[in-house]
Amino acid sequence: MSVNHLIKQKSYEHIVHVLRRHPFTFIPTLILTFVLALMPLIVFWMISTLFPDLFGFNAIYGISILAGSVYYLSLCLFFYTQFIVFYLDMWIITNDRIIDIEQVGLFARTVSELELFRIQDVTTTINGVVPTFFKYGTVTVKTASDNIHIVFHDVAHAESIRTELIELSHEDRKYHYKTAMAEE
Repeated sequence: MSVNHLIKQKSYEHIVHVLRRHPFTFIPTLILTFVLALMPLIVFWMISTLFPDLFGFNAIYGISILAGSVYYLSLCLFFYTQFIVFYLDMWIITNDRIIDIEQVGLFARTVSELELFRIQDVTTTINGVVPTFFKYGTVTVKTASDNIHIVFHDVAHAESIRTELIELSHEDRKYHYKTAMAEE
């Protein structure tokens, strides 16, 4: 997927990274969807075993088919929504700024950006055996302002992203410092 249509790049700006959540973090949603997909089959088997004549009535059989269809349609909608939120959450790092694109639901998106020279602190958090083994974690970017911070949730190679953000911030700060000195 091309990100060029999502942001308007400046003439001197180039994309350094396009980050998404680590694919391993979607596995719990897959497992939950699979377990929820098995539930109606288990319930149907239990009812047909305990009450073998119950589904002999056309009305009850029709209602159970209708209820199962609504359930599976809802499950597909749940899975689709979770996948869209997982896939469309992204962070774009350029040589000038960070763009945070957060997909909230199917039809809601929040886009915020932060210029690199405003970065005060970059923190990496890797909690647990699985994130340590698969090398993903959370990167928090803070500014001097209390209300501006960007969090990269469950990104791959979090430590190297942190290091690179610090380097890009220093380079961008030098550029803005030279520009401010030239204007005076």
